Amino acid sequence: MGSKVRIEFRRVWKRFPARGRGGGEVSAVEDVSLAVRDGEVVSIIGPSGCGKSTLLNMGAGLYLPSAGEVYVDGEPVAGPNPHVAFMLQKDLLLPWRSIRENVELGLEIRRVPAADRRARAVALIERCHLTGFESHYPHQLSGGMRQRAALARTLAVDPTVLLMDEPFSALDAQTKMVLQQDLAQTVAEEGKTALFITHDLVESIALSDRILVMSARPGRIVTEIPVSIPGREAPIRRRLDTRVGPLAARLMEELHIGEAMPAEAF
Repeated sequence: MGSKVRIEFRRVWKRFPARGRGGGEVSAVEDVSLAVRDGEVVSIIGPSGCGKSTLLNMGAGLYLPSAGEVYVDGEPVAGPNPHVAFMLQKDLLLPWRSIRENVELGLEIRRVPAADRRARAVALIERCHLTGFESHYPHQLSGGMRQRAALARTLAVDPTVLLMDEPFSALDAQTKMVLQQDLAQTVAEEGKTALFITHDLVESIALSDRILVMSARPGRIVTEIPVSIPGREAPIRRRLDTRVGPLAARLMEELHIGEAMPAEAF
């Protein structure tokens, strides 16, 4: 893990116009500061609606902060950034394009020559265990295979920073663990930096170097927990470590899971 900061949020606030006749504003996140170093994977957990996705949208340049600043590789984020790639819960593959053509999409937008983008796509399709399905269309693949294709498309543009918003939440438990393994190995081998949102506490432990816990809206970072369990590149093995259970219990305590809380907090 390098010492260089790849993505940083400095005292970031984000407010949105309030709905309804009253007008005014609603704060989604307040005074959030965090930094993710080169090659590091950091997970963010917190109640639904606490601003986790809003942070990632600002990191990708899709939203600008109401206050504060976001930096990627030391440069302020003022719009969509070519060094950042975003992977969402839904694969969002284009149904009229083959799997290889979907993987090539970002490279095509960047006007990479056809031969180069095809070579990059084929290599990533192999890495993501989709060899033989290059010419298939999204509707011909299972949900897990579609998400593999989405991961390949995300990696194709060779981003410095991966922003991942619950990318495996719609998958069954077994497929999720396999894709976690693929992601972890790829991040480790290619030295990628990732900021990862999840509601799955064990997933956050399995994949991360650090876990940031956010409060209910307006979201603030209330706790930072390092994951000292070895083997981030092998999350299936890491899950079996006896330290996972106590750490998951601590995360539940930090989130007040099991305590009496208003339903809207989750």
